[in-house]
Amino acid sequence: MMLWKEMPMEMGNGTTVQEFTLEGFPAIQHLGKVLFLVHLLAYLASITGNAVIVTITCADSRLQTPMYFFLSIFSFFECCFISAVIPKLLVIFLLGRQTISFLACFIQAFVFVYLGAAGFLLIAVMSVDRYMAICKPLHYPTIMNLKTCFLLVTACCVLAFILITGPLVMVSQLSFCGPHVIPHFFCDLDPLIHLSCSNTRSVEMLAFVIALLILLTSLIITIIAYSNIVVTIVRLPSAKDRQKAFSTCSSHLIVLSLMYGSCVFIYVKPKQRNRLNSNREAALVNTVVTPLLNPVIYTLRNKQVQQALKETMCRLKISR
Repeated sequence: MMLWKEMPMEMGNGTTVQEFTLEGFPAIQHLGKVLFLVHLLAYLASITGNAVIVTITCADSRLQTPMYFFLSIFSFFECCFISAVIPKLLVIFLLGRQTISFLACFIQAFVFVYLGAAGFLLIAVMSVDRYMAICKPLHYPTIMNLKTCFLLVTACCVLAFILITGPLVMVSQLSFCGPHVIPHFFCDLDPLIHLSCSNTRSVEMLAFVIALLILLTSLIITIIAYSNIVVTIVRLPSAKDRQKAFSTCSSHLIVLSLMYGSCVFIYVKPKQRNRLNSNREAALVNTVVTPLLNPVIYTLRNKQVQQALKETMCRLKISR
């Protein structure tokens, strides 16, 4: 549940909204300490796994390739993404402090939506990178050079900022007449929009169109890239190589299915007022489950990464 303090919003009756209350998970709030422990362990594991990927990519020259460059950026996004949401959820579970100020709520919504949008755009870029590496190996080193990689990451960040700024500014200007309870465990745009007593038709439609644009564009690019990759893998002469490649691709596709599936369920539907409660459970997939799986699926199962990690650990022990 939430209220706003630093940037109070005018309500219809002339008073101001200073803060909201994050409802969290009231049906299981009596298990707060158990839930706190479970989510804390998941959060620490996610942060550690993603931080390890960023660190070893920077430390080991063998991993300074386009694929690992994009993975390290994605892991950094994941660390920031979950850190915008999970700490507040932990406070709710442990201490029952559910209030959040207007400014803190708005900042949380901005960081969450921005990193989410940039992350999905980056997934599309990563899919194209894998397509180029597997299906166009002769052209890959020329096309996917360091300059191109930086430009693609910058484009993802800039485009995400441009796309999400409009809806966020419009939401910040809405009036809130009560109730002040947000049926979620963090500040997201849709619960805030439905809490407003203003006419929200335009902002709701804008948010829907932008979510549709980001998710479906990223999804279509990813599907096309992986479809071509699968066709190339099928043509491999060695059965062992085919099995190894299919194992890697299937793991990637499982995580991508969880990410896209949960976000499409939450955001790509114009009318959500009757489904806000179910959105909480779906949001846990992207804020707890996939950040925990990504380091294992994308990188830590890779023998090259395992070898780099072992050598990095050995160097650290020797330096001591």
